[in-house]
Amino acid sequence: MSKTFFLTNKIVEDCKQNNRKAQMQLYDLYCEAMFTIALRYVKDSFVAEDMTQDAFIKVFKSIKTFKGEVTIGAWIKRIVINQCIDYLKKKRIELVSIEEKELTISDDANWAVNEEVTTDIVVSAINSLPEKYKVVLNLYLIEGYDHQEIAQVLKITEVTSRSQLMRGKNKLKNELKAYNYV
Repeated sequence: MSKTFFLTNKIVEDCKQNNRKAQMQLYDLYCEAMFTIALRYVKDSFVAEDMTQDAFIKVFKSIKTFKGEVTIGAWIKRIVINQCIDYLKKKRIELVSIEEKELTISDDANWAVNEEVTTDIVVSAINSLPEKYKVVLNLYLIEGYDHQEIAQVLKITEVTSRSQLMRGKNKLKNELKAYNYV
């Protein structure tokens, strides 16, 4: 086991005892990464900062329930994502349910991008999409959620998750085409 692993576990255990110094250490370790995740969902740095702060308040209130089944970073990340999704739901983002027969699936094999395309370019293109596509694309492509998890988190059907993903991929592809990246 690494020294960092033991140090992080010590910080978590101290946080469970309401040790303010440990809480600050945990916050310092993860705040930047969690802000970046929040920003992917809400697009606005001020809102992302609020989401991150609110998520850490939840983290410290519920840290005693952390069992170590996943890393502390993954556990915090889940809280940040849920915080952002709750915020977006409050903004009344509509994820329109469609019939499965209306699905048009793009052929992923025809996705060839130019060599100069970076992750930042793709993330920027995703962020320019409508919220209903951006959220599902982020959850699926970046966070690694499957359609069942997305459906549970967003309270939609798996069919809707799949359709939003496919439509989002098509819009993303068109966005990248507009700049000659595809």
